[in-house]
Amino acid sequence: MIKKYIFNVQALSEPLRLDIFLSMQEIFSSRSMVQNIIKKNQVFVNGKKAKASILVSNDDEIAVELSEDFNLIIQPEDIMLDIIYEDDDILVVNKPKNMLTHPTSKEITGTLVNALLYKYGYEGLSDINGIMRPGIVHRLDRNTSGLLMIAKNNKAHEFLTEQIKNKTAKRNYLAVIGGNLDKNEGTIDAPILRNPNKLEKMAVIEGGKPSVTHYRVIENFKGYSYIELELETGRTHQIRVHMAYIGHPIVNDTLYGGQKLKVKTQEQVLQAYKLKFTALKNDDIIELEIKPDNDIEKVLKYLRSNFK
Repeated sequence: MIKKYIFNVQALSEPLRLDIFLSMQEIFSSRSMVQNIIKKNQVFVNGKKAKASILVSNDDEIAVELSEDFNLIIQPEDIMLDIIYEDDDILVVNKPKNMLTHPTSKEITGTLVNALLYKYGYEGLSDINGIMRPGIVHRLDRNTSGLLMIAKNNKAHEFLTEQIKNKTAKRNYLAVIGGNLDKNEGTIDAPILRNPNKLEKMAVIEGGKPSVTHYRVIENFKGYSYIELELETGRTHQIRVHMAYIGHPIVNDTLYGGQKLKVKTQEQVLQAYKLKFTALKNDDIIELEIKPDNDIEKVLKYLRSNFK
């Protein structure tokens, strides 16, 4: 039996070879695997059979036809979930640092999805985002801790996605950044796309996807700031990219040039600490907030002792 996978090309700053684009997707383990699939005439771009060397651009649709046994089976794992909120349709968990939100072709164990499958199974999670991301409505980077909304069914998934799209769902973060901002409150409105020179990074690029981040200073130190941020959009690495773009990268963020502190943390000092959304079952407004994580507490203690 054949299963069709659809990939809509987005967030490219310039055209990219088909085999390179597909090798970046979670279900493929290597570029050579992708090239083999293309040679077997199993890949179509905008409805036409395609060669590996064809260039794809934003808004192109790529269809890949694979046998059902190709699917990567994600194993449930008995990993503790820190559940902050739960009803019949929606779950909110506090994801720890050093945990992927969902598996990739190279890393299929120890993720939040493995833990969700152990407790809820595929039948207890939405499947809109496919076999690799059951229940996942939005994601956090591996080393960003904090609150994530999980959909238990497709109706809840669509309901939450619509709230994010319409900006009625609110997602707030805490971060420690290098330097001091000129204003105590502000907005960064700068388009984001994938960095053409380093595909694991994103960048502010003219013509990119609209991306808006609001910030507020909570506490200033000599050469550092503790801030709150609110996402208006949700691009990959958005906060990290925007703060680096204005010259104030997040402390210990090695990918985006953050200043290194003597205090050891799991990469960027960033946490999703507050959520506001509407419940599906009764339209109640749900507001959740958690305490700063260990990395933030540790860094603040160090800065208050040494940089006041």
